[in-house]
Amino acid sequence: MDARDQGTGPGIPGNDMGEFVPSYVNLYQAKVLETRTLRALEVLSACRLCPRHCGANRLSEDVGVCRVGRQARVSSFHSHFGEESPLVGTGGSGTIFFSSCNLLCIFCQNYEVSHLMEGDPVDKHELADMMMSLQRRGCHNVNLVSPTHMVPQILEALIPAVEQGLNIPLVYNSGGYDEVETLRMLDGVIDLYMPDFKFWDNRWAERFCHVTDYRERVCAAIREMHRQVGDLVIDQDGIARRGLLVRHLVMPGGMAGTGDIMRFLAEEISPRTYVNIMAQYHPAGKAMTDPLIARRISRKEFGLAVDAARHSGLRRLDGMRD
Repeated sequence: MDARDQGTGPGIPGNDMGEFVPSYVNLYQAKVLETRTLRALEVLSACRLCPRHCGANRLSEDVGVCRVGRQARVSSFHSHFGEESPLVGTGGSGTIFFSSCNLLCIFCQNYEVSHLMEGDPVDKHELADMMMSLQRRGCHNVNLVSPTHMVPQILEALIPAVEQGLNIPLVYNSGGYDEVETLRMLDGVIDLYMPDFKFWDNRWAERFCHVTDYRERVCAAIREMHRQVGDLVIDQDGIARRGLLVRHLVMPGGMAGTGDIMRFLAEEISPRTYVNIMAQYHPAGKAMTDPLIARRISRKEFGLAVDAARHSGLRRLDGMRD
């Protein structure tokens, strides 16, 4: 089959003219987006947006693990050409890097942004202007990086953005540690989900991310994401329009549990799940303080991870067509 095969789940949303229309435009027109936004903002009063359930009253600038209050906080936004090829195309992926994170892995490759809170607060109009700027630059999508703790603020900004003419897909680019109830607020808003699946064994998630239920949470989140958008749909120009992409970073010593993760995706999500096996691990952040992850991966380790993915039954590894 060609990589443009739609697999299971919803196809490309469009109007009567056959033109692509992002899901959120329909929700805005039906006044559903406004209702979702108000509901999401209410959650900030005792925050439970992510599985940590801090309970912080972020409306009063109380903060929890993510250390972000009422306003969104953005590190940078730009056209990004280093993402997966179906997101990049010719115009790039329009990334918005949100400050902080709800997972805070000690080896984070964007440590200054996630741990050190690099960035500035922005209101809904400023965030909407960023989205529109990326669209005007010719980006194929708005790629929301580390959005889990910013969902209400994203929904709030989406309303003025749609009113200004935003009409490209939204990418939800998360660490995978997402709350299903929060994801349900995004049903019909997000066209492209791109979570990480970092670890199968919670022992390593606890050691490096300080969470004890990572596997259970990411499995539930990916099931919900796939329910909403289905397998990745790529148009005739090679551009992703809707669906699920999963990222998996190969870790030293095989501790990510690649084989188990790939079998889960192939057997419990879809054999046509689009997966990017990533080799770029390096000891960033505080990784040098832990001898288990204080080195790059070897070529052999990466090869074993790719072999595990191929043998799992998955048919759409990044760069490989079936």
